[in-house]
Amino acid sequence: MPFIKPLARRTLLGAAAASLALAAALPAVAQETPIKFQLDWRFEGPAALFLVPAAKGYFKAEKLGVTIDAGNGSGGTVTRVASGTYDMGFADLAALMEFHANNPTAPNKPVAVMMVYNNTPAAVLALKKSGIARPADLSGKKLGAPVFDAGRRAWPIFAKANAVKDVAWTAMDPPLRETMLVRGDIDAITGFSFTSLLNLEARGVKTEDIVVLPYSQYGVKLYGNVIIAGEDFLKKNPEAVKAFLRAFTKGVKDVIADPKAGVATVKERDGIVNADLELRRLKLALDQTVLTPDAKAEGFGDVNAARLALMASQVSDAFATKERVVATSVWNAGFLPSVTDRSIFKK
Repeated sequence: MPFIKPLARRTLLGAAAASLALAAALPAVAQETPIKFQLDWRFEGPAALFLVPAAKGYFKAEKLGVTIDAGNGSGGTVTRVASGTYDMGFADLAALMEFHANNPTAPNKPVAVMMVYNNTPAAVLALKKSGIARPADLSGKKLGAPVFDAGRRAWPIFAKANAVKDVAWTAMDPPLRETMLVRGDIDAITGFSFTSLLNLEARGVKTEDIVVLPYSQYGVKLYGNVIIAGEDFLKKNPEAVKAFLRAFTKGVKDVIADPKAGVATVKERDGIVNADLELRRLKLALDQTVLTPDAKAEGFGDVNAARLALMASQVSDAFATKERVVATSVWNAGFLPSVTDRSIFKK
């Protein structure tokens, strides 16, 4: 070991102590928490609710590294969050309830942490020439939808509420749903109102020739899509989940204030989307599911306990789940921003 003179040794020790003191005085640089997030569907107008806070750096400002991927249905999103492939996602609450009740012992079951679509966008759509004008007219008709469609799965609830009987179902892939209705292969379809309506128009049907029977207006007060998070991720990163919801809520306000700019952000992510079409889709989604009287009464992002319990019972019956859905197991409001921060309605 080389000999170091006492003076030199003291100098080195002093310098080391000064360096440690300086390091302690400097603020710690917080690392970003990575979050893999999956949507329920493709990059369409409503995806602006998530893409805008990402594009504007709201997630970054909360020290989050968020990646957002398209989905192919709520059921798939729930399963992928449960498997740990994704940390969080956007999915239909009924699909989440079904997963819980059919997989009671599964680890990492996702939990809903924020309500976004306060009213389900599920609806029955038909052409006026069919003579269908109200739910009662559906009895004895031929209906069609993909087997995983939210409206198809919840059909028993709609049928019971409106005394509809003797309906025959035809299953098809999503791209064929509206085409088969236009061709007359079926009398009516179920689907998200803001999706199927525009798809019918794209196939040459005039808006005034389309009948839309929203579930929410005909006795079916189901909640729609929620933000979900894996159980493990919630336990390990509670502050990150709170930060995500804060940034998301800030982005929602921006989208409501300027939907056109929101769609421009979606187009930046997927250049093939039709901006005008997606702007209409986004506005319909906001009006029918987000900016609703129910959402205003309950508070954006939150739920009504009695209504949630009723939905849990209805899903248990309609989906014939292995066990009854326990409402308190699928919902946790403890990560929501404050009521003031979640105020999205104009005074």
